Amino acid sequence: MRAAVAMMAVLAVAGCGENGLFKGQGPFHRAPDAESAPASSAAEAGQAAPATAAVKPPAGARTVEQFDTTTPEERVAAAAAPVEPAGERSLGTTVASLGEVAEAGFWLKTPLVTERTRGRVLNPASGKSAQVDLIPIDGPASAGSRISLAAMRLLEASLTDLPTVEVFTGG
Repeated sequence: MRAAVAMMAVLAVAGCGENGLFKGQGPFHRAPDAESAPASSAAEAGQAAPATAAVKPPAGARTVEQFDTTTPEERVAAAAAPVEPAGERSLGTTVASLGEVAEAGFWLKTPLVTERTRGRVLNPASGKSAQVDLIPIDGPASAGSRISLAAMRLLEASLTDLPTVEVFTGG
């Protein structure tokens, strides 16, 4: 049973994105927009640059490991405790769904922020947290968020779950 669930998760991930089984068709395909703009254009717009230069997954990526291009060093850095935990400010909680798997790095697209900034997400269920880029999206603060594959794995959340995560900025 566990193997069947794992296989379904891998197939679901393989079907996502431009290089997936659906080749950019269907209800989950979206045209490029400001929220998926490259880091250089974000920096030019006066937004915070991402913490790492994420490596794009290979064109033929099909497995979770192939899509998660973060290095062991990047994962250790993202899992590290905040430098100034007393300086952190809670932004609230949000339900996080798996975001675009072909978009590498550690990020959370959320309506809890109005500008791109660094922050941290905590999965209370596992006790794990990840340092991420917080990227604003339109919607009320009560709306859900989208989280990167690398961050979801670091939080030890199932890729098919909708975990409620705590979001922090500062620190």
